[in-house]
Amino acid sequence: MLKNSPLKLYPPTCNIIILGLLALLPCSVLAEQASSESAALIEQGRRLYQEGVIGSGKELQGSRSGKVELKGEQAACVHCHRHSGMGSVEGDTLIQPINGNYLFDPDKAQVANMDPRSGKKFNQSHPAYNEGSLAVAIATGINNSGRKMQALMPNYALDKQDMAALTAYLQQLSTTWSAGVDAETIHLATIITPDVDANRRKALIDTLRLSVTQKNGGTATASSKKGRRHMASAAEMVLGTERKWDLQVWELQGTPDTWTAQLNEKLKAQPVFAILSGVSNSTWEPVHNFCENNHIPCWFPSVPVPVTTQSFYSLYFSRGVLLEADVLAKTLAETKPKRVVQIRRNDTAATEAAKRLADSLSKAGVVTEDRIIKEGETISAQSLGELTADDVLMFWLRGNDLVELGKVAPPSIKTSYFSGELAGDAMPETWRANAHLLYPYELPNERQSNLTNFHAWHKMKKLPIVDEYLQADAFFAVEFLTETLSEMLDNLYRDYLVERAESMLGRSESMKSEQQVRERQMRGKTGAAIHQHSSSIYPRLGLGVNQRFASKGAYIVHYDKDGKLAAESDWIVP
Repeated sequence: MLKNSPLKLYPPTCNIIILGLLALLPCSVLAEQASSESAALIEQGRRLYQEGVIGSGKELQGSRSGKVELKGEQAACVHCHRHSGMGSVEGDTLIQPINGNYLFDPDKAQVANMDPRSGKKFNQSHPAYNEGSLAVAIATGINNSGRKMQALMPNYALDKQDMAALTAYLQQLSTTWSAGVDAETIHLATIITPDVDANRRKALIDTLRLSVTQKNGGTATASSKKGRRHMASAAEMVLGTERKWDLQVWELQGTPDTWTAQLNEKLKAQPVFAILSGVSNSTWEPVHNFCENNHIPCWFPSVPVPVTTQSFYSLYFSRGVLLEADVLAKTLAETKPKRVVQIRRNDTAATEAAKRLADSLSKAGVVTEDRIIKEGETISAQSLGELTADDVLMFWLRGNDLVELGKVAPPSIKTSYFSGELAGDAMPETWRANAHLLYPYELPNERQSNLTNFHAWHKMKKLPIVDEYLQADAFFAVEFLTETLSEMLDNLYRDYLVERAESMLGRSESMKSEQQVRERQMRGKTGAAIHQHSSSIYPRLGLGVNQRFASKGAYIVHYDKDGKLAAESDWIVP
């Protein structure tokens, strides 16, 4: 900004000439210069806030009691105040918001729900800060009300330029709703890749649309007081922050290398606040990268191969087939079979899973061999030839291939493993005696208890269960998004949505489980439901800071004498 770059004083005549030349510059040039300087200052503030790097390029240093305790990335503000600036909870300490509205313009009566454990504690009001009072607070730990700040808050010795940069960054941080939000509506989209068959596609769309329609039916917006508000929290009702949802269905076409361009066009036509659910049978990487690059939360899609590199905006149920590969690798590294033969198609999910397993077993000294079923061919006895009794088979196959497998006699080996993620419920009966499934889901009896509300809702809506796994995922995604947005109140920032998911998921699942157990006990029912700890098909859902996979383990299961799945292992977290 020009006001942060004062004109150097020259002799009077020179100053007159310089000012005259500035006056001759077009307004657009001056505006462009000011905008460039402002952007550079904000970027400097961002690096300090998020990365712990000051303007000189050196590490930020934070101290308590006069001693330097934090340096560089560890000293960055983002660790406690988060990307959104909306604060967090550390033990019993509520770390208040420091984004633009809350720090510099609290007269707007901004309200944030601070404590994810209770849902009843809100941010504290305070006088507005300016650059000077903020500098004092940061340097001394004394806020602008004259009170000592929390002991967790370090003191920072920032020079004038770094302080100006941090102030500029905070002044614009989370001050306006993110794209895809207006006073009445939150715009969302779901994404379907072209490899998904028509039945699964329809099952997902029907589940999402009916769920959103029901949610909107109980929503009263700021301009319309009509609505039952049965899904609103007390704070949401008082503040009038409810919004209806608009759901777009973005169906992709063609090969994955064209998807990014398609998504960019769809986003340009209708900006969205988040991607709700979604489904793919192949790669999800272009969608994942699209969400990361555009800072759009990707809210629990159903995909077999999530992207596992460090990300911020993409939240997944589990690591899919990669998790299964790690669970099997951990198991086989202990028993060390002579050879593991992997039977698969040459598709993305099977290829990535087989590679992951082979790499892991190689480190443990276990030999693997891939046998690929070519396009247009079906699995045959020839595919299973030249096996020894000591070999282990791993099938990375989907339902249609398993139907064909049922026509082939099982070889004389001790153990065959199957991917639960890919196989679903399609295991051929003739193979069940020695079959073991890598099972990232809750065990069947407990899962059906967990999905009581899901099944009751589908029955009420007269919606057939075509794919229980996919439809339960979509139902959960809508329910959890509804709950999370309700607690966000009017603070509709994309980064904050992700942060709230991190803090709320485990608590939300625990509370739902306790409530359902109490309800069953009141009806005189006990047993399996007492151990319930999820409202989805996955057990033990939970997220922490920077965690992006809600369910982190799997069982190994087998078929008992009655043909039902039974646990063979404890819950394995590799």
